Amino acid sequence: MSQDADKLASAFGEADETVDLSGVMPEAWLALVFFWLLGLTVFYQFITRYVFNDSAAWTEEIARYLLIATVFIGAAIGVAKNNHIQVDFFFRFLPTGVGRLLSLLVDALRIAFLGCASWLTWELMQKMGSYQMTIVNLPMNLVYGVVLLAFVLMTGRSVWVMRQHLRQGYSVLERPDHT
Repeated sequence: MSQDADKLASAFGEADETVDLSGVMPEAWLALVFFWLLGLTVFYQFITRYVFNDSAAWTEEIARYLLIATVFIGAAIGVAKNNHIQVDFFFRFLPTGVGRLLSLLVDALRIAFLGCASWLTWELMQKMGSYQMTIVNLPMNLVYGVVLLAFVLMTGRSVWVMRQHLRQGYSVLERPDHT
């Protein structure tokens, strides 16, 4: 039966291809973990609220923090893929040299901004000290630590993206058709 199914699938071009996960970034795996923890927390919240009519108070706070973690780690993925929102309209009308210079300036400013955000998050964590979450008796610095990790990852990936732009001689701002 399996051979018949394989023949039928290949006849329609539906044969399964081997899955290669070697190109998946570590940030993506971490974001997936946070996403699944968020999903499980919200599912638990739904069950306790609507099935047992006894809502678990901690789930809303933890879900909020897991969403923050998912978004910030996801932003690191966006930086690595260089697919954040960008305006390339003006680059179409600029001379090539000016466009190249501005593109490198954008890369440098992104590195500076994310490096500054990393530093400011670290400073905030130092000032927070032993501040606790509202309902769950855990330190808030766990949440800020994930945000700091995400900003450090974004900074590192920004440096990596700038190096790629320097090596290939252009960025997606200059040649939006080469994404």
